Amino acid sequence: MIILKILLKINCILKLIFFKLIYGRKLSFGRKFTFRKGFSLIIDGRDANVEIGNNVFFNNFCTIAAIENIKIGDDTIFGENVKIYDHNHLFSNIEIPIKNQGYSSSRITIGKNCWIASNVIILKGVTIGDHVVVGAGNVVYKDIEENSVLVSKQEQMLKKSFF
Repeated sequence: MIILKILLKINCILKLIFFKLIYGRKLSFGRKFTFRKGFSLIIDGRDANVEIGNNVFFNNFCTIAAIENIKIGDDTIFGENVKIYDHNHLFSNIEIPIKNQGYSSSRITIGKNCWIASNVIILKGVTIGDHVVVGAGNVVYKDIEENSVLVSKQEQMLKKSFF
């Protein structure tokens, strides 16, 4: 297990060096920023940037995609498969393929000491305050005040099988 942890840490360091070489000043990150396998970072915009604080952790298969600005505060942790997008495709003209219509975008800010649980999607224009917990499976499309817990109100339905 120790060898696996060492290999994951080395992979993380190498990938961070690669990201810095590719994105340069568009990417800043603090001390002890770590992530596990499958972490994806895309910064695609002339003035786009991503700022990640100290002691931030991303679990397996998380994605950050920025064409404008994404900022993540210190000590924030992310569960598996979290997706953060500061943009959406435009799709108003049926004469033009959606992929050619461009994007609308708006800044995302995630506060300090937050826990974003597994399978959460954070959409453009959202501000998540400090000390927020976002429960698994939520789609965050509105601001969340600091010191809040966002739970998903989903009804589970269990039917007994007659087989």
